[in-house]
Amino acid sequence: MGSTYYSLHYHWVCSTNERRPYIRNEWRTHFFEYLGGTVRGLGGVALKVGGVEDHVHALIGLKPIHCIADFTRELKKASSARAAQSWEREFQWQDGYSIFAVSASMIEKVRRYIEGQTEHHRKKPFVEEIKDLLERHGVEYDPKYLV
Repeated sequence: MGSTYYSLHYHWVCSTNERRPYIRNEWRTHFFEYLGGTVRGLGGVALKVGGVEDHVHALIGLKPIHCIADFTRELKKASSARAAQSWEREFQWQDGYSIFAVSASMIEKVRRYIEGQTEHHRKKPFVEEIKDLLERHGVEYDPKYLV
């Protein structure tokens, strides 16, 4: 890929199963570090990982060879196993996820958004946040899956 140039950045969002508050403050930072390491292990770049007790946001860079569905499956599989083994026996991710393309000019804005998750969620619940993200990106959705 010496003559292949790309800029493939994504804002990945995933909730815990039934939006249970599994990701506790005591181990949250370690979990985010683990997620970042797993992204690297899968050949991606974790530019920022953050979130709150019931969901995670990650700003990731991928290569053209990555398949987003495969990447997400492996990320969720590895991180749920680690969380269940090390911190929260009941930990599980929800079945789905959200992912949005991020242009190079928006990387810093998304990074700051992820850094501000704790403050952000003092004002807005996850369901409202994900609705806003889906609408801002022009994604059609069925509200029954957001409950």
